[in-house]
Amino acid sequence: MKGVSLLFSFWQVIKIKQAMPPKILMIFFLLTSQVIYAQQNEIDSLMNIISKQKKDTTEIRALTEVAYRYTFINLDSAIIVATEAVHLARRLNFSKGEGEALNILGEDFHTAGDFPQALEALFNALRISREIKDQGMELRSLDFIGIAYVDLGEYRQGLNYLYQAKKITDKFPIRRDKQWVSFRLSNIGHAYEKLGKPDSALFFQQQAEILSHDLSIGPLSAYILTRLGVVEADLGNQAQALSHYRNAIYIGDLLNLGSAQYRIAELFYTLHQPDSSLHYAHLAFINNRRAVEKKWVLETSNLLVKLYKAKKEIDSAFHYQEVAMALKDSLFGPEKFQRLQLLAINEQQRQQEIQQAQEQYKNKMKMYLLLAALAIFLLIGFILWRNNINKQKANVLLQQQKEKVESTLSELKSTQAQLIQSEKMASLGELTAGIAHEIQNPLNFVNNFSEVNKELLNEMSEEIEKGNYTEVKAIANDVIDNQEKINHHGKRADAIVKGMLQHSRVSTGQKEATDINALADEYLRLSYHGLRAKDKTFNATMKTDFDKNIGNINIIPQDIGRVLLNLYNNAFYAASEKKKQAEEDRLPDGQGYEPTVSLSTKKIGGKVQIKVADNGNGIPQKVIDKIFQPFFTTKPTGQGTGLGLSLSYDIIKAHVGEIKVETREGEGSEFVIQLPLT
Repeated sequence: MKGVSLLFSFWQVIKIKQAMPPKILMIFFLLTSQVIYAQQNEIDSLMNIISKQKKDTTEIRALTEVAYRYTFINLDSAIIVATEAVHLARRLNFSKGEGEALNILGEDFHTAGDFPQALEALFNALRISREIKDQGMELRSLDFIGIAYVDLGEYRQGLNYLYQAKKITDKFPIRRDKQWVSFRLSNIGHAYEKLGKPDSALFFQQQAEILSHDLSIGPLSAYILTRLGVVEADLGNQAQALSHYRNAIYIGDLLNLGSAQYRIAELFYTLHQPDSSLHYAHLAFINNRRAVEKKWVLETSNLLVKLYKAKKEIDSAFHYQEVAMALKDSLFGPEKFQRLQLLAINEQQRQQEIQQAQEQYKNKMKMYLLLAALAIFLLIGFILWRNNINKQKANVLLQQQKEKVESTLSELKSTQAQLIQSEKMASLGELTAGIAHEIQNPLNFVNNFSEVNKELLNEMSEEIEKGNYTEVKAIANDVIDNQEKINHHGKRADAIVKGMLQHSRVSTGQKEATDINALADEYLRLSYHGLRAKDKTFNATMKTDFDKNIGNINIIPQDIGRVLLNLYNNAFYAASEKKKQAEEDRLPDGQGYEPTVSLSTKKIGGKVQIKVADNGNGIPQKVIDKIFQPFFTTKPTGQGTGLGLSLSYDIIKAHVGEIKVETREGEGSEFVIQLPLT
């Protein structure tokens, strides 16, 4: 059908005239005579260029373009030029040019009504496009083969090729040209309409109409509207069908004008309105002959024969009968039918050969895959065998290493136990020193007042002999006062000993309600006095800030006391070392530096926060992540085991608490403990 073929020839011209404004493009489609005149001028210019060109790929492209242009004004010339382009492309072995020229040649033969020649050219173009893997060319070939088969009445065969093209554009959206997609959907819908499936036909035609409406393409819109009207007529919607036909005529496209007028004539014929049908049939006959639409001229002639027979105008009926017979013989004569059969047989044979080649290729690939799989299995078997040998050797080596590791581990455990014991003994020594220093004060008072009482009693004995009873009474009162002081300090020493015995007893591991403020303060004093007992020159300021709203919390007091004692000892040590360093370096502010350890407690939500801070040198940032690791210490060798903070960390975690450190090098450190209230 020429309207189908010329439609896309017009599109090719549009692609070349993309710079033209939309208004000029509309005039380009409507004013057919001016188009033909312009086409002829451009063809003359192209032919002038071709005459000066060498026989190369540029000339092939120019000839192909001339063939496109000739389609509008001289179909015979279009076929001649396209054939020349095909031959030149074959001589130059230019496959892409040959495929493009064959597509145009097939389109021209289709327009001329020579279906055998058209399909032969299009099948060759399809073969070339797949050989060179040109999807754009392949899509055009598939579309036009599908259209040709639909026009031949081979609707299912046509759908086969149209759906192949649709599958490609669905899989590769980059290939979606809306014009071609719309055209393809309309032809699929047309095939379904011919197969008697109006619902499917209506779906595809509506999809095509939406796309063509977005593109605002006159010829394509008229083409689709006409087919949409056919489907509506099949569904019994005559008014809707007539509206579509008239909208197609309104577009004014010559290529589809005759077909739309024929459909209106056909519709009026079915509605038993012969006069209106005859009017539109005459218009359709004239316009289809102007557009050289042989198929529509044939359809219109057959309708005119029916109309004139009904009117009993035999001469007119006979005239149109002759026209119809001549066209039918031209389009579907025995010779062309035989050629179509031969072409179908050849194409079927070619497809079988392709399928056989594909099967052979698949079988060959299966064989290669089987051999590859066998090789892989052999390789895997060899690797497993070798790995088994290596595994046996490795097992022997691992056993030896295991024995060495177990021996080393045993030694480490022994060393660790010794270090832990040393840490415990060191803690015990510090605690003992603190206790001794605490007890020393009340014992000194007891001893001093005992000596004073002895002297006072001697004086009182002398005064009795002298008979100075007034002085005797005064001395007796002094003895009584001193005795009360002795009793007070004795009880104080007793309380200290009992308290230390309470805290030094073996832990039962059971949590007790404990006054955390009192516990923290008591161990702070013990730590300080313990360090003072070791070093008489040591001195530091202690600052405390207790939250009295905390009350008692459930902890294991001996374990938390041990944690606090470790933190206090470290804090006093850091502050003392900074003081010594400042004095040794004779820094200007050395004499003004005062070692300070701060202790604070605070209730935050359902937790208790304990902070122990010092104003020492702080902890280097590079080791901050290691301080809670076992055996890691920043103290000089022999002054620390590195287990204090590690054990403290474990104890706090066992209490479902958290311990962390914040430090500023040169300014000091702050350890923060958080414990749950319950």
